[in-house]
Amino acid sequence: MFLVDTNVFLEALLEQQQAEEAQAFLINAPAGSIHVSDFSLYSIGILLVRRNLAESFQLFLQDVGAGMRLVRLDLEELSVLAEIARTLNLDFDDAYQYVVAERRELRLVSFDADFDGTPLGPVRPGEALGN
Repeated sequence: MFLVDTNVFLEALLEQQQAEEAQAFLINAPAGSIHVSDFSLYSIGILLVRRNLAESFQLFLQDVGAGMRLVRLDLEELSVLAEIARTLNLDFDDAYQYVVAERRELRLVSFDADFDGTPLGPVRPGEALGN
């Protein structure tokens, strides 16, 4: 089971440098294994709408509804974000993703090197399905 970080979705949606790796993971991951945080969903929406790509956001929402699982933190879980950010040297969005992955026992799939020094560590999309 995977928590897919915002950057993986954006690589695929915006056809950026690592889009092929991101798309291959998203297509080949077992049904029901991909989780997306509400924070990622909002971040993706903000970015796509700002770039006049609202239709792409609508299509992404359909994909989320068709097979991805939306996960969020409750108020108690949110209360640990500042401490996690401080102790692991993460910014708020990375701390949010980290806590979601940790609390839901999900593997964090990301291109973000900020997770490299954390106990969970990230797994790149291209490596996620082979482990």
